[in-house]
Amino acid sequence: MSMDATFEDGAEQPIRLRGESTDDLTVIASLTQDAILPASEISWLPKENRFGLLLNRYRWENKTKDAERVQTVLVFDSVIAARTNGVNANDKDQILSLLDITFTAGDDGAGTLTLVLAGDGEIALDVECIDIILQDATRPYIAPSKSQPNHALD
Repeated sequence: MSMDATFEDGAEQPIRLRGESTDDLTVIASLTQDAILPASEISWLPKENRFGLLLNRYRWENKTKDAERVQTVLVFDSVIAARTNGVNANDKDQILSLLDITFTAGDDGAGTLTLVLAGDGEIALDVECIDIILQDATRPYIAPSKSQPNHALD
């Protein structure tokens, strides 16, 4: 007798996802919500059309009482331009918090991916198409705050 897999079966496994559609982006955005990173962990390789971040991702998929984070690589390929607002490239100690990732469609699958940061910051990536990789790079660890991110509603 075979049993279907459950969400819990994958809770302890590292995540490795590829995103190529707006539906995929919705999943990746939800998994990276409240990720934190120092500005020094942002990499833009224009000759390779690649933009990457090393995030400390909150493990929303973890259903235990422990507040866990994991270092995760988030890579955007097919990037033709990158712009920032509220990110000081000269301040390598600046800590950023990723709130959401949105996509504004252009022509023929192209468009702009916007990484919405806490404090009105953002990173805008002009892309030829949605081409994203999300991959956990370390084992989970207990979040230094020992608490789940909390968003007060206005």
